[in-house]
Formats: sequence, structure tokens, C-alpha cells
Amino acid sequence: MNLLAPGMFERLSTVPDAQELLERAFRRGSKAVKAAGDDAAFVGTAGGVLATALSSIVRRFPTFEKLPEFYYDLVDAVVGVDQLRISLSRVGWAAKQIRRISREYMRSPRGAGERRSALGRMASVVKSIDEDLAFLNEASARLREIPGIDPSLPTIIIAGYPNVGKSSFLAMVTRARPEIASYPFTTQGLIVGHITMKDKRYQILDTPGLLDRPLSERNEIERQAIAAMRHLRGVVLFLIDPTGHCGYPLDAQHRLLEEIKSWLELPVVVAYNKSDIPSDHPQDGIRISTLTGDGVQETLEICLSIMSAESRL
Repeated sequence: MNLLAPGMFERLSTVPDAQELLERAFRRGSKAVKAAGDDAAFVGTAGGVLATALSSIVRRFPTFEKLPEFYYDLVDAVVGVDQLRISLSRVGWAAKQIRRISREYMRSPRGAGERRSALGRMASVVKSIDEDLAFLNEASARLREIPGIDPSLPTIIIAGYPNVGKSSFLAMVTRARPEIASYPFTTQGLIVGHITMKDKRYQILDTPGLLDRPLSERNEIERQAIAAMRHLRGVVLFLIDPTGHCGYPLDAQHRLLEEIKSWLELPVVVAYNKSDIPSDHPQDGIRISTLTGDGVQETLEICLSIMSAESRL
């Protein structure tokens, strides 16, 4: 499968385990024997069902080399591209082995012993990839949760430490309804909302919270935010909580901002959230409150104007 449009993972489906595949294939084989009156129909049908099912599992996953860079990094963050390749390769190998066993049986003298041997070999091959099937089933479920994000659309990427108000900002300016709570890492993945201004469509992306630490130490949740900032086009809205209510000191938030700026190629808008709460810290950037709405619309318009100016260059 090579879908390069948003929602490319929606077609992924549940991956059956080894026992389910074998039961399905042997059930179909039994029916084929009754219909054909020939024991050879059992092996041929069961082998065909297994090989087709395994090949179908491989085809449903995208061709990773042809994925946009954003989606490649996202898949790598969520489930791991290397492990996906290994498991898909093993499932593809199993499909070929099943076909080979079926062909060998059809070319040789056939009796009850040969049939049992062929079916036993097929069962062993399928059982040998049971862990890969389990991994692919989990990966399929997690990839289906990735929202449809269009890398070609101008995007406001909301970033910052956990619990600084990113989800609240998204909820205020779009119809998206992310989970909002007063504990870190409420956002476990990317959440996308859309707005249309002057007949032009924009994405607004709520990213998981980042911490001030090296990329190699960042977890799967944080790496999704990094992928968005590295590969989408638009502007980064970096939210800071100067009150300390987010649970992280202001200097750590500033260090994170500077670290991101050191490699980021997108323009950055800095907004200090929670202006409704008294704070002794001076703020050089925009002051907003995602609780009262103060400054939120103005901040949105600043981000949109930057993207409009960038698109005319």
C-alpha cells in the first residue's frame, strides 16, 4: 500500500494471530475436501488461504521508503520503523514458505501421511511468526490513531512544556476537543484542528509536551512533536507558563525554547499563557489566557499573518 494522503493508516485492520489464521485455513480446507472429494484439496486450499492472508497483511502496511518525511518520523516515533520492517519481512517470508510447501506437496506422491506432514510444516511456519503478528496487530492499532495531517497545509504547531495550555489554545480556536487536565502529558499524540480564514484552510496542531533534555532521551510522545516541527510548514507557537502552575520552572521553559530555535527552520511566536494568574516574572512576549480568552485571537492572527507573509516570498 502506498497512500500519501492524510488518513493513510485508516485502512490498516486487525492482524490475526497464528491460531486464528490456522483455524480459518484448516476450516476452509475441510470444506474443500467435502466439495472436491479429494484430500489434496485440503492442503491446496489451506495453503492458499494462509499465503493470501499473510501477503495481505504485508500489503496493507505502507511502503516506508515512499512515505513523506513527516510520516516516516511519526511512524518511527510511534512504533519503530526498523521493527516494522523486520516483522513484515518475516510475515512475507512465511507466505513464501507456505506456497513452497503447498507446491512440493502437489508435486509429490500424496497420501494421508504426506498431507499431515505438509499441514504440520505449514502450522510450524505460521506459529514461528506469532510474535511478529502480535507486534503488527499492536502497531496497526496505534497507527490508526494517528490523525489525518496534511503536510502540504500551512500549520500552526503549538509546542512547549507539558501543561502550559497547548490543548486549551487548540480548543479555543478550533472545534477540536482534546483532553484537557492539570497533569503532565495529557496529550499522548498529535491532535489536529482546522480553521478557514479568507477561503484558505489551515491546520492547528496540538503536540505532546516537551521536556528540556537531549533528543536521544526524549520518549515516543515527545518525538511526535519533534517530527511535526521538523517536517511541517508554517509557524511554531511556543507557549510558556510563567506562573509555575505547570510544574516546571520558567528558566527550564526558556532553555527548551532556545534549544528548539537552534535547529528549527520555522518562525516562532512566543506567548506567555495564564495571564489571569498573578506572576512576578516579566514576560517579553505576548500575554494570553486560555482560560479567559484574553490575547488568544490576537495570537492566532499573528501566526496566520506570518504564514501569509511566508507564502508570498
